[in-house]
Amino acid sequence: MTGRQSRFIQVASLALAGSLLFAGCGSSPANQSTGSGGKQIVTMWGSWSGDQVDQINQMTAAFNKSQSKYEVSYVAQEQVEQKLLTAIASGQVPDLVMWDRYQTALYAPKGAVQAIDEFVKKDAIDLDAFYPQAIAEMESGGKLYGLPLLVDVRSLAYNADLFNQAGATPPTTWDELLEVAKKLTIKDDSGKLSRAGFLLNDPGLFNMWLWQAGGELLSADGKKTAYNSSSGLEVLNFWKSMLDAGVYVNGFADTNDVFAAGDAAMKLTGPWDIPTLDKAEGLNYAIAEPPAGPGGDKSSIMGGFGLVIPTGAKQSEGAWEFMKWWSTSVENGVKFAKISGWFPANREASNNEYFTKNDKYAAFVKTLDYARTRPLVSGYSDVEGKALTPALQKFMSNELTAGEAFKEAQTQGDQLLAKAGA
Repeated sequence: MTGRQSRFIQVASLALAGSLLFAGCGSSPANQSTGSGGKQIVTMWGSWSGDQVDQINQMTAAFNKSQSKYEVSYVAQEQVEQKLLTAIASGQVPDLVMWDRYQTALYAPKGAVQAIDEFVKKDAIDLDAFYPQAIAEMESGGKLYGLPLLVDVRSLAYNADLFNQAGATPPTTWDELLEVAKKLTIKDDSGKLSRAGFLLNDPGLFNMWLWQAGGELLSADGKKTAYNSSSGLEVLNFWKSMLDAGVYVNGFADTNDVFAAGDAAMKLTGPWDIPTLDKAEGLNYAIAEPPAGPGGDKSSIMGGFGLVIPTGAKQSEGAWEFMKWWSTSVENGVKFAKISGWFPANREASNNEYFTKNDKYAAFVKTLDYARTRPLVSGYSDVEGKALTPALQKFMSNELTAGEAFKEAQTQGDQLLAKAGA
């Protein structure tokens, strides 16, 4: 979280406290805005834009048709978190927000969103129906602040035609990954890389590599970074072995989707990529679980979106009804997956035969079972964004050695954690 975001939250918290005090002295009825047929309008914000707006609108339209009391309207917002804080300060908040679940633990302690425990209890919602990792990201201070809606996870996409031609099989370990990548790498007559064996273009995925190596991002108490370790060095040494072998050159995948174009044999990706890859002309690809680390540890990173009700929302009941309708229903979860390619956070929905009997989705389903989420520690988002990833980028561009990169990331990361915990 940036300093600017922190200041926004402080202002919003003060404004919110004042508005709640005023509300205790007497307030006007809930929301006077009505839509077609006299329905009460529920305004939903989110960062999804472009073609994704139509995807969400298909769900709001289905909900609106399913009942006669509420009409949900989606409004796309850039920088939805900061706009929400501004809205809270002004008292003009939406009724529902769809955001990265990770944001919940950052903003809930500041009073930006409402706890939904009473709604859950009243309607006897089975929280065990969701992936526990996703539920944990919606909790703070022993309270639940929303329901997880969508999950994503990284697995290995590979070009099936290239594998068949080379007589290769999907790698299950790091060593196999390197050997297959070398086998499928092609360079032109000048020695320039023309087909990458593996796309090592996202240092932001260091977390899953570290877990595969048996390491941890933070200390057990969450007060210090822990990635500057033998496990962390094992990751960067392996990355260097791939770079030294020439299976990838830094910057090779910066201009277009080289995997979709057939110019890369393997990459780590998520289920959201399936609709795009399916449209790629001449591409025959498949999905496998991520390779295990040197000690056999399997891991991946789970992310995704959740639904929260901002503090001060005038249509909390309507927001909850829509949240419940979408996130707890297997049918609705699968329906949106077919529209968008995203997995439902509802485990029964994600294990629907639509996914398990589809060769491209089945590996993602298996990976979800052991995927992990980012640490839910105040300040960690800054550690990753301002300390760790920039240092890893310098390592990838050969500006820093592995040891130097970790030393820089540790020093800056520990300072950020200390500042967040002060």
